[in-house]
Amino acid sequence: MNYQEQDTYGMYRNRTDGGPGPGLMGANTLDGNDVYNRKDEDLGDIKEIMLDMGTGRVAYAVLSYGGFLGMGDKLFAVPWSALTLDTVNKRFVLDVEKDRLENAPGFDKDQWPDMADATWSKEIHDYYGVTPYSDGRV
Repeated sequence: MNYQEQDTYGMYRNRTDGGPGPGLMGANTLDGNDVYNRKDEDLGDIKEIMLDMGTGRVAYAVLSYGGFLGMGDKLFAVPWSALTLDTVNKRFVLDVEKDRLENAPGFDKDQWPDMADATWSKEIHDYYGVTPYSDGRV
C-alpha cells in the first residue's frame, strides 16, 4: 500500500493546486508503505513512525520484514534519515542489501527496545551509516 492509497483527506490526489507532499506528508499515510532497496528488492513495509516527543522530529520508522501474513515478522527500527521517499514508485528506499537487513539488530512485537537509550540509538544509526539528528543532522 502507498501513501496515495491511504489518503483519506485527498491531500495527494490533486497536485495542480499545491497541497502537501512530498515535502510535508501525513504520518498516518506513510504507515504500510513499502520499502525497497536500490536493487529493487522488497524489504518490507513501515508499521510505525516513531516521534521524538522532546524535539518533535521523526526519529525512526519501524520496518516489518519476513514472516507470512504477519506471523513471524521481524521488526527493525530504521533511522528516518536512512530512508528516501521514491515519489515515482510511491514507496521508500533504504540503501541496504537484503542480507544486511536480515542481519540487522531487530526485535519482535512483544519485546521493543528502549529507543530513547543513547547507546542503542548510536548502534542503530551506525549500522545504517547515518548520523543521529541530535548530532547535528536534520
